[in-house]
Amino acid sequence: MADQVVVVIGTGGMGEAIARRVGSGTHLLLADFDAGVLEAAAARLSGEGQRVTTQLVDVTSRESVAALAKTAAGLGDVAKVVHTAGLSPVQAPVAAILAVDLLGVALVLDEFGTIVAEGAAGLVISSMAGHHMPALPPEDAALLATAPADDLLSLPLTDPAKFAGNSGFAYVFAKHANHLRVRAASSTWSRRGARVNSISPGVIATPMGMEELSGDSGDNMRAMIAASNAKRVGTPEDIATAAAFLLGPDATFISGTDLLVDGGATAGVTTPV
Repeated sequence: MADQVVVVIGTGGMGEAIARRVGSGTHLLLADFDAGVLEAAAARLSGEGQRVTTQLVDVTSRESVAALAKTAAGLGDVAKVVHTAGLSPVQAPVAAILAVDLLGVALVLDEFGTIVAEGAAGLVISSMAGHHMPALPPEDAALLATAPADDLLSLPLTDPAKFAGNSGFAYVFAKHANHLRVRAASSTWSRRGARVNSISPGVIATPMGMEELSGDSGDNMRAMIAASNAKRVGTPEDIATAAAFLLGPDATFISGTDLLVDGGATAGVTTPV
């Protein structure tokens, strides 16, 4: 019997927590752009008894993502694919955010959609920011959902000049596009008997999340937390719990949708009482 393979792309706080939660008894393939982060996560998970293989990946390169998918298929039956890699507004300028957070997701959905095993499940970690995007014209939404991945960054609506240097808006735009892209990928993944969804976390206590809280948008984020039902930041384990559900046997009738896991922050700011 072939090994069950779980692929986790992005091994920061949420990626490592998800790998720990769903990787037991499988062959974990961990991937990241940062060799230090990757090897540190692999060492911790290996020390806990997980069977781990690592590979560097640049999610903005189709060749790099394709090489990762080839490695995964060579290890066994690819049963779960989790994409958590991303950049936040305080970390990068507009062009880099569009490349990693928009194109990177599209490439992962493309390449792994051709090699996942029957019954597999995919998961993209998006953001609650994607739910804060004003409605796009239908033709723009359709382009973001279905345009060939390699053409995404050459579309007029993804021209970095349109974002006027506003990394925050580029992030919101990219995360909203993730929702559209996952919805469209549900149909293509179904050809292999697989399904795919996304999770939109709120403010999570990871290094990236804490960096955002310390940045220009920190006051707005703290206001959202104060208006939320949970009244706290989330933990990587909160996201891992939701991921385990969407990747597991209780969610086999769920595909092409997004699960907002933000402690009620979006509800609190959009429907104040």
